Amino acid sequence: MNEMIIGIIGLTVLLLLFATGIELGFAMALVGFAGFGYLNGFHSATSLLSRDVYEVITNYGYTVFPLFILMGQIGFNAGIASRLYNAANKFIGHIPGGLAMATVIGATGFKAICGSSAATSATFAGVAIPEMNRYGYDIKLSTGIVATVGTLGVIIPPSVTLIIFGIITEQSIGQLFLAGIIPGLIIALLWIGTIYGWVKINPGIARTSKRSTWNARIRSLPEVFWVFLVFVLVVAGIVQGFFTPTEAGAVGTFAVLLLAVVKRDLTFKSYVKSVREALRTAIMILMLIAGSTILGHFIAITNIPQQIAESLVTLPINRYLILILICIVYLLGGSFIDDLTFMIVATPIFYPAVLKLGFNPIWFGMVIAVVLMIGVVIPPVAICVFVVKNITKVPLGTIYKGVMPFLISLMLVWGLLFFFPQLALWLPSVFYR
Repeated sequence: MNEMIIGIIGLTVLLLLFATGIELGFAMALVGFAGFGYLNGFHSATSLLSRDVYEVITNYGYTVFPLFILMGQIGFNAGIASRLYNAANKFIGHIPGGLAMATVIGATGFKAICGSSAATSATFAGVAIPEMNRYGYDIKLSTGIVATVGTLGVIIPPSVTLIIFGIITEQSIGQLFLAGIIPGLIIALLWIGTIYGWVKINPGIARTSKRSTWNARIRSLPEVFWVFLVFVLVVAGIVQGFFTPTEAGAVGTFAVLLLAVVKRDLTFKSYVKSVREALRTAIMILMLIAGSTILGHFIAITNIPQQIAESLVTLPINRYLILILICIVYLLGGSFIDDLTFMIVATPIFYPAVLKLGFNPIWFGMVIAVVLMIGVVIPPVAICVFVVKNITKVPLGTIYKGVMPFLISLMLVWGLLFFFPQLALWLPSVFYR
């Protein structure tokens, strides 16, 4: 058998291992080790295994993961998300659908310090849904928007997904962060518009809350200001070259920790819990990267990426249709395994083809980010929906019905990126000349 057939067999075995429930990082490492050993010998495979794991664990650049994740966990456990929600609620909670709109605004603000989709959905499931239930909101609307807003963590910086994409493709994390801001804000605005239209069509699904005084509104603004300041500090520091992404993660984490301590919102127990959760998530990501690195070396010697690139480039169809096919593969793959994991597996395979087709890698990152946002809330593997279901005990079918109207906005922005690439590329072009 030639190398390419061995590679196809290896990827097939990998999919079967995914179905067994084995840890995904270990499954990739196992297939990569076995395949590389079959082609190059056992001694070469053991050398590859030890070298790749060592290089991932000791890579200074990968310290960015625990730092940004810790920043989000501290913000999560310090109650910053709930205060952002309350601030938004004071301004727009009195209009029809205002509590759901406040959820979008609060989550958008919270994404400025937290890159975890599941953490955002979990936070607002505990904060926003009880409030919406109190005012008689339809359960489809309340659970649907909370499950959907968590996906903003994929595209709005500091996004762990964009950091991983930048490392895999060797692209600037600062440029990826900037590229995600405008599409992310457009998505949030479209969700607010969707809520407004839904309530106009069916006023019974959402009632109004009590109008807050201007004095109460003004008192809530400092909460928004401090989060915005941390966001500017982190993103502007990377863009202007004051910090590396790792240093920006450390500065942002310290800023959020200092804010939580000064406001006395974080106990020592909560801090320990934040560190533990951040370490658990960071180690999971590092194991995924280590496994994908080993698998990547095996796939590389099978020439599968090169063959796919050459085959796609020579297809007698428009290059944008080819890219749409690639996006469908990401979407289908993410339907059976975790979307982030599939991105780690698939990007090294398809990225050479994307470059050969002449697409901008930063723009491609945004297109894939929106695809992953869709994948996070569609069945069967829909982590944000599962989080909301576990917290609220609302049936999955009901939550999915609430999610569907907001998926239209994601599809619309995905399409807009094809017609107007500058939505993603304008900010990077301004700050990186």
